Amino acid sequence: MTETLLVDIDRRGVATVVLNRPELHNAFDDRLIADLTQTLRRVEAEPAVRVVVLAGAGKSFSAGADLNWMKRMALYSEAENRRDAEALATLMRTLDQLAKPTIAAVHGAAIAGACGLVACCDIALAADRATFAISEVRLGLIPSVISPYVVAAIGERMARRYFLTAESFDAREAERIGLVHGVFKLDQLRLGVDQLCDVIVANGPQAVVSAKRMIRRVARAPIDDVLVEETARRIAEIRVAEEGREGIASFLEKRKPRWADGR
Repeated sequence: MTETLLVDIDRRGVATVVLNRPELHNAFDDRLIADLTQTLRRVEAEPAVRVVVLAGAGKSFSAGADLNWMKRMALYSEAENRRDAEALATLMRTLDQLAKPTIAAVHGAAIAGACGLVACCDIALAADRATFAISEVRLGLIPSVISPYVVAAIGERMARRYFLTAESFDAREAERIGLVHGVFKLDQLRLGVDQLCDVIVANGPQAVVSAKRMIRRVARAPIDDVLVEETARRIAEIRVAEEGREGIASFLEKRKPRWADGR
């Protein structure tokens, strides 16, 4: 039986997780959802991993829900459907809150729930021929589980259009509305991802993790005395930590920090 996921960790600490159901355009079902959730947790716990790249095998990034899985769900009770949806919600939350930085590499179609995976990643890059659609309403459904992440990425105004019309849009439109950060020729997409990974791994490992955690804390939070005090505390703590001291020392001494030169 073909593995639903392929995982590779290179010498830089870049973990590439590939959705591996190319014959089904990487559509996900309950097994893939469980496997991906567990895999993300495993690579998150691996100290050597610095960045996680999410990609798809074959022609598509992911076509969303597997049709056979949808047929099964149609026969489920409401309680069974709720448990099934909660598993998908757990996957999205796991990816969104992963401690390590994440990059989506979208080379083909990203449909419905796959747009949720893209939105949950910290950074998303797409091939110029990639296509997107938040297509649930076309089937009489709603993009409920992915909605917090997609709305955070594209904003309420764009969500009103694309959630309600289910229309397809291309990579340039995905970039314009904020779903992806950059668009590349197909044969340059991997290079673009690799260059971004190089930039990230040159930074302080713990600083990157802490910065990601800070973003989640301050996003949409009121700028009040509590938040101001907390941000001051966070920078004070990291300045006196080993990594912070090394980063400042390496800058002043005009040398690479230890995490960047392999020492």
